[in-house]
Amino acid sequence: MTALTGEVGIQRFGAYVPALRVSRAEIVAANRWANGSLASWARSERSTCGWDEDVVTMAVEAARDALGTEPRGDVEGVYLGSTTPPFDARLNSGIVASALNLPDSTSCWDVTGSDRAGTSALLAAFDTARARGVRVLCAGSEKKAAPVASVQEVASGHAASAFVVGPGAGIARLLASATVTVDFVDHYRGRGSDFDYHWEERWIRDEGYLKIVPRAVEAVLAKAGVGAGEVARLCVPNPIPRASQALAKRLQIADDAVADPLEAGCGDTGAAHALLMLAAALETAAPGDRILVASFGQGADALLFEVTPAIEAARAGGAGVAKWLARRRDCSYPRYQAFAGLVKMDRGIRAEADKQTALTAHYRNRELLDGMVGGRCARCGTMQIPKTWICVNPDCGAWDTQEPQPFADFEGRVRSWSADHLTFTPDPPAYYGMVEFEPGGRLMMDFTDLGPDKVEVGTTMRMTFRVKDHDPQRGYSRYFWKAAPTGGASGGMNGRWHP
Repeated sequence: MTALTGEVGIQRFGAYVPALRVSRAEIVAANRWANGSLASWARSERSTCGWDEDVVTMAVEAARDALGTEPRGDVEGVYLGSTTPPFDARLNSGIVASALNLPDSTSCWDVTGSDRAGTSALLAAFDTARARGVRVLCAGSEKKAAPVASVQEVASGHAASAFVVGPGAGIARLLASATVTVDFVDHYRGRGSDFDYHWEERWIRDEGYLKIVPRAVEAVLAKAGVGAGEVARLCVPNPIPRASQALAKRLQIADDAVADPLEAGCGDTGAAHALLMLAAALETAAPGDRILVASFGQGADALLFEVTPAIEAARAGGAGVAKWLARRRDCSYPRYQAFAGLVKMDRGIRAEADKQTALTAHYRNRELLDGMVGGRCARCGTMQIPKTWICVNPDCGAWDTQEPQPFADFEGRVRSWSADHLTFTPDPPAYYGMVEFEPGGRLMMDFTDLGPDKVEVGTTMRMTFRVKDHDPQRGYSRYFWKAAPTGGASGGMNGRWHP
């Protein structure tokens, strides 16, 4: 527990929950014959990634939600907390920084190893912001896999949350923080294992959760000089049903202060969940509210915040969790299993093509591939993507006048499209087409997140960072930007929904 030497706070917040939802009742119906105890989980639905989403893509979307359209040049660090990053030996946070077009001078760190990875990343971000006097981005993102017919399969979900922290009170000042590290093993995943191995629930609750988390919470309250009755919202992931209420009772925190665990429509998102609950709490918090955030995993982290009047202006931008929960599309259980790699499918001969990525070519074109950077003619202002040596404006044709121009935050409209049933894709058919951006420039792109309605010429699209394809032989995911409809909550193409 370290004393704060300067005021730091949350400046902005954001989140991302994938649109796909799997009915828990459908999961239970399919597996109840093997595990009758699942019956109590036959309610609501859980979130799940599409085939082209992972920890990195969700973190990028959550960060974009937090940053909005404000300049990003003063963000000098990126922390990514996750136990399920796509790469064991590649800087996952560096991919996030590149997709956000942050400068090469940005410091990046991956934080992993326990379900505290999200809060530990946030603590480290605050330490960096306070020590260096800079703004730092922190994201928690998780895409856990779970065995078929397990409680974890129905209880878990996929999501990400992001925060910009820096000097000053911001929208929520950090009053105090505390950490307890104890090698209490509630679950683990050994190297090479696909799934976490979980121990007995009552032992975890009574000997771990209800004894270790209070140590961190009591320490942070004592340090801040705040009484338990002054806590307006307790954000702590609930690994076992009703455990959060038992924790609140033990700490003498009001039962109605326990935050929504986001079970309905989302599920437990592991290392991302404490941060996701914090983002949801900030959406409804009032100035002066004290929000206590805690997480459990080989110890406990606790952070205490006080919401400031600046929260009202921050909420005006629409960032947060609620809109992503409202944006949903049904996903059948077999489709979820296929996307999660839980079933072996015959994908046909076209899926057998070698997908090796030329790392040299990727490096040379990283601005376009990672950051979706095109060009803008310094002479006539014409935008184009990809950037070339010659301006595409026939009335200009200037040579070597292209300045870098990011396109990821521009909307576009479909000018032509195809639904290809022959090209291999994990989610057939493959939709792609020509997108014309509002300020100018055109690009042939893959489409994603299509709802039940067919794409139309003129449909408004937003850009989203996704997995382009995956090389199973070498374990390499290749990323690029795709066009997704700005449709309504049902996922349809004809609605209008602006994240």
